[in-house]
Amino acid sequence: MDSLDLGDVVLHYADTGPREAPVVVFSNSLGTDFRLWDAILPYLPQGLRVIRYDKRGHGLSTCPPSPYTMGGLIHDAERLLDHLAVRDCVFVGLSIGGMIAQGLAAKRLDLIRAVVLSNTAPKIGTRELWAERIAIAETEGTGPMADAIMTRWFSKGFRETPQVSPWRRMVETTPGAGYAGCSAAIAGTDFYPTTAALRLPALVIAGSEDGSTPPDLVRELADLIPGARYELIRGAGHLPCVEKPEVFGPLLAGFLRDIGHLAP
Repeated sequence: MDSLDLGDVVLHYADTGPREAPVVVFSNSLGTDFRLWDAILPYLPQGLRVIRYDKRGHGLSTCPPSPYTMGGLIHDAERLLDHLAVRDCVFVGLSIGGMIAQGLAAKRLDLIRAVVLSNTAPKIGTRELWAERIAIAETEGTGPMADAIMTRWFSKGFRETPQVSPWRRMVETTPGAGYAGCSAAIAGTDFYPTTAALRLPALVIAGSEDGSTPPDLVRELADLIPGARYELIRGAGHLPCVEKPEVFGPLLAGFLRDIGHLAP
């Protein structure tokens, strides 16, 4: 395990694979840590450098006081990649991670050559919706929201299996300040103008059973980026890399091959 002290936060990250290899960076969703991506890693082409990290307030990264801003979360990712001397990566983001991907691509095209935007949008929810969740997280923690979050995240079939338990626990152990801080960042974000100006290869993924970012919302995101490829994973909710890794993984691997992002 590695960590980077940025002064205002210490980020926990994993950096595996050859240093000079093509880089794929993963940014996870609200209420999860970078184990979100474990199940899809075996499907990736050989020889890549893979970087995963816990955003502030999540996983083993430190939890500064709430609220956070989307600009601050983007700057965290930017500083991590600069520290690791990353250029021309493929940045894969899910939900809030996908918002970070959109913002970072608009800010630092030297860092990113392509994006994979999963179960995300330029704007997610309303300020009123997020204000309600922030209030609960700050006063009671994330536990009282776990049932509702599982319903939004996963299909009915997955929720009825024991596989859902670790994900519920991951939500319940997310610090209230971290959840509230990132919720505030989402509430204040509208990337429609900046995302519509992006000109880079993009794979956009939706889940048919997603209760957080429904397929129509994700399709609208894909339509903003000229040439973006849209894929709907049927039978999956908000975290298709968890529910359907056998579908998500090959989609990502195929995209990496299509754009030539492979080890020599």
